[in-house]
Amino acid sequence: MAPQGAVDMERFMQFALFKTLWGHAGTAEAGARLAAEAGFQGIEAPVPSDEPGRAALARGLADHGLQFICEICTTGSYVPDRRATPAMHLADLERKIEAGVPFAPRFFNVMGGCDAWSIDTQVEFFGRASELAARHEVLCSFETHRGRSFFNPWITRDVLRQLPQLRITCDFSHWVVVCERLMDSEWDVIAEVAPHAHHIHGRVGYEQGPQVPHPAAPEYAAALASHERCWEALWTSQLERGYAVTTMTPEFGPDGYLHCLPFTNAPVADLWEVNRWIGARERCHFDDWFAGLRPRRSVAV
Repeated sequence: MAPQGAVDMERFMQFALFKTLWGHAGTAEAGARLAAEAGFQGIEAPVPSDEPGRAALARGLADHGLQFICEICTTGSYVPDRRATPAMHLADLERKIEAGVPFAPRFFNVMGGCDAWSIDTQVEFFGRASELAARHEVLCSFETHRGRSFFNPWITRDVLRQLPQLRITCDFSHWVVVCERLMDSEWDVIAEVAPHAHHIHGRVGYEQGPQVPHPAAPEYAAALASHERCWEALWTSQLERGYAVTTMTPEFGPDGYLHCLPFTNAPVADLWEVNRWIGARERCHFDDWFAGLRPRRSVAV
């Protein structure tokens, strides 16, 4: 739901890339160095549970002048503990926010809730989570993720209709595999959730999986183009809402996402090379998209 009237397309918006430490085999300090060398602006990762790990992360961020997005999974890892109640999810969220605050994160990216909950439970949970974030004076962006509350487009839309203050991290690769179709086929939902988009995970999914083997492969050109059309819709909404910076984390990862050869389990691609590729591609894509808007001083919507 775009604002009424004229949208000033002369407004300036920057594009910032964040390196995920998911799938990074080295230290946090080494990850920070790789991010800086690739021209990324920050790191996205959970706060380590041990003191040496926390110190290494803080040192890497400081030494390379990088920003931080703090990743949180409530109860469990990426897949929630099915025995956990909403109250347990909220307690875990608060504990992890408190652990992340000393790192002065740009915001918290939260994989929250559970896909099995009823719509009433979802709305109550996210209402309370929003109040919790406000109490701690932090911004939480809730990710569209399989296994979690926002695992498909329609439950996400229905919760957002009741809680318009929520901000979301858009990882449409999850919706693609859940729905078995590319998301520009569901443009009405993309348009409706776009005004809530705060952050983007730059992974390309396809109809039978959350991650193509390599986004540069010509056989996946249609999937890449579909995701890019959706990302443009999010950028447009952010520009209309006055965002000075749009953030993206290239998030091709391991754990069954990365295609491997049978018997040898050899990976078909190098994760960091893929994430650098999609990061460079989307920086150019954003620049081209934004340059196309500049001649128009205003656009009626």
